[in-house]
Amino acid sequence: MSGHGEPIPMTARASGPLRGTAEVPGDKSISHRALILGALAVGETRIAGLLEGQDVLDTAKAMRAFGAEVVCHGPGSWSVHGVGVGGFAEPDQVIDCGNSGTGVRLIMGAMATTPITATFTGDASLNKRPMGRVTDPLALFGAQAHGRSGGRLPMTLVGAAAPVPIHYTTPMPSAQVKSAVLLAGLNAPGQTVVIEKEPTRDHSERMLRGFGAEVSVEDGPEGRIITLTGQPELRPQTVAVPRDPSSAAFPVCAALMVPESDIFVPGVSQNLTRNGLYLTLVEMGADISFENPREEGGEPVADLRVRFGPLQGIEVPPERAASMIDEYPVLAALAATAEGSTVMRGVKELRVKESDRIDAMARGLEACGVRIEEDDDLLIVHGLGAGGVPGGATVRSHLDHRIAMSFLCLGLAARQPIRVDDGGPIATSFPVFEPLMRGLGADIDRD
Repeated sequence: MSGHGEPIPMTARASGPLRGTAEVPGDKSISHRALILGALAVGETRIAGLLEGQDVLDTAKAMRAFGAEVVCHGPGSWSVHGVGVGGFAEPDQVIDCGNSGTGVRLIMGAMATTPITATFTGDASLNKRPMGRVTDPLALFGAQAHGRSGGRLPMTLVGAAAPVPIHYTTPMPSAQVKSAVLLAGLNAPGQTVVIEKEPTRDHSERMLRGFGAEVSVEDGPEGRIITLTGQPELRPQTVAVPRDPSSAAFPVCAALMVPESDIFVPGVSQNLTRNGLYLTLVEMGADISFENPREEGGEPVADLRVRFGPLQGIEVPPERAASMIDEYPVLAALAATAEGSTVMRGVKELRVKESDRIDAMARGLEACGVRIEEDDDLLIVHGLGAGGVPGGATVRSHLDHRIAMSFLCLGLAARQPIRVDDGGPIATSFPVFEPLMRGLGADIDRD
């Protein structure tokens, strides 16, 4: 089951060329942060282009539970009347974050240095994911976490009554961990310092500055050093959410798989900490042009023109993983239609996402007739070239939106239809995926 209702089986079949404009939704990472920072500011924050997927809607509900006034004024248009840093009220009910690892981890950070108690839960997938990577550093501030064995949800977090700032080196490249620590540092006196050995997406640093926090970033011998000065008064902002590069990856990769396709994807974020997939696609020989580069809402964006053409498998540099961690599933699907092998190393973080994404993609590709190799930190896809994927399988989505969308895209280019057992989780991040893809000419339907 999807965790949000009965399973929704979906099937994708070989399509004619994909053509037209793909207006993908707002960036999920920025949408979460806009709601949370708006709730921590004093006054009204206006948000345009907010992603209205279930993950973000769950974060909006959580901010209401903590005392902020969150209002939807129409599609994508929202306002948040914040309560200020340290102003969160204790929620009356359990905070259900659904399928969102980003949502629950950032919200835990935002409340961890306020002397209140909150209990968090999620769907079947989220309740399997490790939370210790966040609760361990939050304990250094003085917060206390009480959860299931292995540090899993449901979990009760008791905020620190007398928080102290911390110096913390992240043990793995994770923007969620970094962001949780920075958000916790907002209500701690003095300076909180996060050191990350590998840079991860920097939306939190950018947006914290935009809301008036003092944040510095510098390179040091141990890695990237982010320093935040605690107890600012955050100023409300007008936030324009750029289009999500992770969502754009699906129509982009579908167009690269389906012969004679030619699509236009406007206003996609080109943040350098998020563009690893697009660098990789260009190295594979993809015909992508980046047009009209500009800045919107403090983020670099561009319009993408994507045309079908032959692709060659490559070895993806492992140091690129942090900038494309969410895109490996659809890259693996695309790699099945390239010539030669695509080697993805340094990807063990995929094992602890909404599903074990290495295993989910490997088993699904094998069922579709594609040869793969894998170990704990590696996935190799041996491509069959354009039109060479047999397909004809039913693939398990494992309650994972990106697994479901990746195989539906592959089904558009396979010889036989590809069915996913449950497309329901797609609504968590890309609620308009089906009509958008069908509008381009994709043959995708619900069984």
